[in-house]
Amino acid sequence: MQVATWNVNSIRSRLPQVLAWLDKQGSLDVLCLQETKVVDAEFPRAPFEERGFHVEVYGQKAYNGVALISREVPEKVERGFAALLPAAAELDEQKRLIGGLYRGIRILNLYVPNGEAVGSDKYAYKLRWLACLKDYLQVALDQGQPILLCGDFNIAPEDRDIYDPGKAGEIMASEPERQALQKILALGFEDAFRKFTPDPGHFSWWDYRAGGFQKNRGWRIDHLYLSPLLQDKATACWIDVEPRRAEKPSDHAPVVVELAV
Repeated sequence: MQVATWNVNSIRSRLPQVLAWLDKQGSLDVLCLQETKVVDAEFPRAPFEERGFHVEVYGQKAYNGVALISREVPEKVERGFAALLPAAAELDEQKRLIGGLYRGIRILNLYVPNGEAVGSDKYAYKLRWLACLKDYLQVALDQGQPILLCGDFNIAPEDRDIYDPGKAGEIMASEPERQALQKILALGFEDAFRKFTPDPGHFSWWDYRAGGFQKNRGWRIDHLYLSPLLQDKATACWIDVEPRRAEKPSDHAPVVVELAV
């Protein structure tokens, strides 16, 4: 099974690129999209369905939004924290989490808040959201299914995940954000990319400004995490930078994991 995560920064703006990439990926089973920026009724389903894919969406106008594009119809779909944590329904006003069950594997696709700036209200919201995600994942793990957690985390876990380690301490690399992520990973999750590629210099996001991509001033903030029951099933994981070279691309590149299931 191949699963990819990709923040497309507006599915309607990036649709031709996403379809072209999908057409090249003959063995991709599930594509997890973030920042789709469209309400559910206006998501462009038809081009995916014409290619034999099933579409599940959880979106809102102009902001956020997540989607699951899959060859198989999921056995079950969950939207938002409230599916497992009813008390967290308030956080679901922003559409950031969708989960599907495929071949007994729970694929959780999420778009973590950016946080804007360290110390801002949006930063506090990000930390609150991450704390809620930890509680959500504990409930999900207790249900006994293997979990693949993927998406745009808006966090570079370590200094080697940033082109300039001097950026540590800024938004997406502050200590409270990293600690919040580590508390989530301490539930037993393993970084699929780092399982195969330990060296620095690999990124999934480049700022549009100042030639960020051309100068490879990137950050690795898009991740795929494996729960304990999946860790020995992963056979490869890579970042595909080709879509970032397209005309008017998303600022993110897709990340793909291959599972022997």
